[in-house]
Amino acid sequence: MKDQPIRFEEAMLNLEEVVAKLETGDVPLEDAITLYKKGMELSAYCHENLQEAEKQLNSIITTGDNKVAFNPAQGADTVV
Repeated sequence: MKDQPIRFEEAMLNLEEVVAKLETGDVPLEDAITLYKKGMELSAYCHENLQEAEKQLNSIITTGDNKVAFNPAQGADTVV
């Protein structure tokens, strides 16, 4: 996955396609293994992207250069 830049949304769509194919149960074993590996790579890529987005949200910088803790339930109102 790292040698080809791909957008998060595209990776999620590809992952959904892989899962749908595997769920049918009509995939030959060798193809299922290949699809499973691809799905795991896509899943890891999406997970990394979500973790990075969460890190960014957790340290939102206000205009006064004060770090603001992000709490999804409350928004970004608490100054750290």
